[in-house]
Amino acid sequence: MDSSILIEYGWTLLVLIGLEGLLAADNALVMAMIVKHLPAEKQRKALLYGLGGAFVFRFASLFFISFLVDIWELQALGAIYLCYIALNNLLKTFFPNKAKENEKKRSNNKQLGFWPTVLKVELADIAFAVDSILAAVALATTLPHTSLPDIGEMDGGQFFVVLSGGMIGLILIRIAASYIVNLLQERPGLETAAYVVVGWVGVKLAVHTLAHPQLNIIDQHFPDSSLWNMIFWGFMILTILLGWSWQPKTSNNKA
Repeated sequence: MDSSILIEYGWTLLVLIGLEGLLAADNALVMAMIVKHLPAEKQRKALLYGLGGAFVFRFASLFFISFLVDIWELQALGAIYLCYIALNNLLKTFFPNKAKENEKKRSNNKQLGFWPTVLKVELADIAFAVDSILAAVALATTLPHTSLPDIGEMDGGQFFVVLSGGMIGLILIRIAASYIVNLLQERPGLETAAYVVVGWVGVKLAVHTLAHPQLNIIDQHFPDSSLWNMIFWGFMILTILLGWSWQPKTSNNKA
């Protein structure tokens, strides 16, 4: 395999792992809130069982998506969904009062037993998995094809990147959650940057959709062009750097 392709694949995998790690903090916080009413010894079990179910879901979802990845309608829905997720979370960042009201409503719910809590953990994991899988597929499907055998309609190399990024991200949710939470407390702008990146990946998937042969709205070769790749990766790197240095007003007001 050409060294330039290996570098592109490796860089994309690192980006996916980093993005999964940043978004894992929210997931970890949600998981902690769900299980905190359980006794300490049962909290770990609930998270462990939820993790196992999420692994199964992600693995099955990847194989399902691999057979549908070249359908432009699915790509379009994925682009819209990713942009919605990004905008929804960015609105929560810049309009926190509304988000606090929703959190109060959720906190009034009755406490659940062990197995209902496990189910709730698993459903939350699945919801986060949908976001990350769509983002991973959006990035991976525009990578160069390799000599590896296809998995469904997806190139084997692309599938490996999506699978690796998704599974590593899920592990990060459990292993590195405390470090990520601390990092976001020190660098709160990174969380906002992560959601901007999710929206930008949605734009990338939208460009890929518009260039689909069945639509042909924009030139089919544009998504693979050097110009678009420079714009895409340049904006992504700039967003992360700005997120690293930016301190939201809400964080500055904390005493």
